[in-house]
Amino acid sequence: MKDSVIAAQQTLPGRRTTRDLARAAVSGWLGTAMEFMDFQLYSLAAAIVFNKIFFPDVSPAVGLIAAMATYGVGYVARLAGAVYFGRMGDRIGRKKVLYLTILLMGASTTLIGALPTYAAIGILAPILLVALRLIQGFGAGAEIAGATVLLAEYAPVKRRGLVASLVSLGTNSGTLAASGLWAVLLSVLSEDQLLSWGWRLPFLLSFVLMLFAFWLRRGLKESPVFEERPDVVDGVAMAKDEVESAIATADAHEGSVLAAGIRQRKGRAFFLALGLRFGQAGNSGLVQTFLVGYIATNLAVGRSVPTDAIVYGSLAGFATVPMVGLLGDRFGRRPLYLALTALTAAIAFPVMFLITSGSTAAVMLGMVLGLNVGVLGLFSLESVTMAELFGSRTRFTQLALAKEIGGILATAIGPVLAATLTAVTGSWWPIAAMLVVYSLITFVSALLAPETRGRDLVRLEDAV
Repeated sequence: MKDSVIAAQQTLPGRRTTRDLARAAVSGWLGTAMEFMDFQLYSLAAAIVFNKIFFPDVSPAVGLIAAMATYGVGYVARLAGAVYFGRMGDRIGRKKVLYLTILLMGASTTLIGALPTYAAIGILAPILLVALRLIQGFGAGAEIAGATVLLAEYAPVKRRGLVASLVSLGTNSGTLAASGLWAVLLSVLSEDQLLSWGWRLPFLLSFVLMLFAFWLRRGLKESPVFEERPDVVDGVAMAKDEVESAIATADAHEGSVLAAGIRQRKGRAFFLALGLRFGQAGNSGLVQTFLVGYIATNLAVGRSVPTDAIVYGSLAGFATVPMVGLLGDRFGRRPLYLALTALTAAIAFPVMFLITSGSTAAVMLGMVLGLNVGVLGLFSLESVTMAELFGSRTRFTQLALAKEIGGILATAIGPVLAATLTAVTGSWWPIAAMLVVYSLITFVSALLAPETRGRDLVRLEDAV
């Protein structure tokens, strides 16, 4: 068994060259961009055209609910993918898992663009749509978690927040690309062209991005933290019984290091991470998914206004995300979490008032504020904080599960609940109330969580 490396933990990322770090950063950014491009393509299509293409025999309100429900189905598959690939990533390494996830996401997204519609094959069309959505979600369930873990474990400790925020920038880039594609389609195509063939183009184009991302990851080195874990031998993590045997024969120091990783009672860090995830995930589902359809369906503005607003908000996010990452490195994770969640709750009703005012400029401003404060800012913090909360032995699995369970509870269910509540009340106030509730859950979680800035990521045990 190899010697313990705990004493050298703070300089481990330096074992990789600047070129290695850059390749890891671009790989994490691109894979996450592809994941969010795929999902944003789908969410925008669900909000704008899928209710007409795959659910044409129901009222517009019911069609929107059905399309959003189909959107939410992918989050169930994400949970299965988080469990399967998360365990694999903790056992054999981060890099190998990221090959598989990018292939599953890219292939399923491309095939969505080739699906026949309800008019062509009837009920089989939405069934095939759901099947591909499940495959897409299975791969995506570990993609962002793997990229988050990889970047956090590569990054120099004093710049971990900034480097890890590139994962969030990937989400921003994917959102921007998908929204930009839809904005172009909506501006240049007629309604008939969009419904007959135009909606397919963004999905088919994702195939090119998949090939590039896969090529880039071929030369990626494994996470230095994974390789230096005291429970990893020859690139594979020891099973629990093997670790117990190693503890019995190790010296006192090394034995205590190993014991800390397998005998710690799990749970507290996971539930804190789940709470931190809830605000960002819930706000994202409302702002980036539901409001796009709500504005297009219920408000007297141009059909391209909501997608244009997402584009502008995503562009602003290129400043928001790294700025929050830098501030987290300077002041700590908790103060930023508390400030951003409190601000999101405070502006929720004013933002919704702007969005529903009927003014195009006000809609744009409200969407940009909601996206940057309540979604992208929190995502920047989430990328590093959740990785720091967990020990290296189960970091991939726990982080993936926290993200995906939070996604199911907030992002997947939220748009369906919002569609139902706004249809029942005939008002926008339930959307604002949901933004407040989501943000307060994360505020309380941040209050209860420890400060994780600078934590040793080689340690096998969780932060709490």
